[in-house]
Amino acid sequence: MTEAEDIPKGSYAAGRRAALPRGASEPIRVHINGVEQTRGEVWDLREGAIVFTRPIVKESVSTGRWLAMYLGLFGSYKKNEQVDVEYTLDGQTKLAADIEITD
Repeated sequence: MTEAEDIPKGSYAAGRRAALPRGASEPIRVHINGVEQTRGEVWDLREGAIVFTRPIVKESVSTGRWLAMYLGLFGSYKKNEQVDVEYTLDGQTKLAADIEITD
């Protein structure tokens, strides 16, 4: 199965990189949809960015669909991966939720 086949209709490959929050230091943990991911298998650090071994998949939401979800008419059933990063800053553990994914 190719990567393109893993992306369901209504979703898109957002990219494989995410910038680390400014000042972030080890230990760093990465979660996709709330599940911690293994460093070296799913992600790694390169040049101040988190680099994934595969594209992160996000949902394509049209204006009409967004409005319908906002009004509670129906929900979303497409694949939409949320990436959260747990890191240390000034000796404290911080969490960056739903970080931006880039190419």
